[in-house]
Amino acid sequence: MLRAVFMFIVPGADPQRQRAVVQAEVAEVLTVAVCSYEQAATVATALADEGYAAIELCGGFGHAGVAQVAAAVQGRAAVGVVRFDHHPLLGHRSGDQLAPASGL
Repeated sequence: MLRAVFMFIVPGADPQRQRAVVQAEVAEVLTVAVCSYEQAATVATALADEGYAAIELCGGFGHAGVAQVAAAVQGRAAVGVVRFDHHPLLGHRSGDQLAPASGL
């Protein structure tokens, strides 16, 4: 069974509380919210250690955020990304634009 993650970024998220699992016959998908690139890297590392083989990042992750998560898992999980250059949930900005000012 493939164990995969969909990770989305939103201010104020708590990845321990804001998560849900969907089970299908051939895959398990964990959806989890994070509030910063640093938190995303930490959560992704833990999930890779737990055996999740794929981590898909939401469009709120800019290029820098994707790179940070990919570096954190060190190839133990495939990292993919949905692409929005201007994400509606982040005020039509990229997480890269928000990272220095808000801790994303």
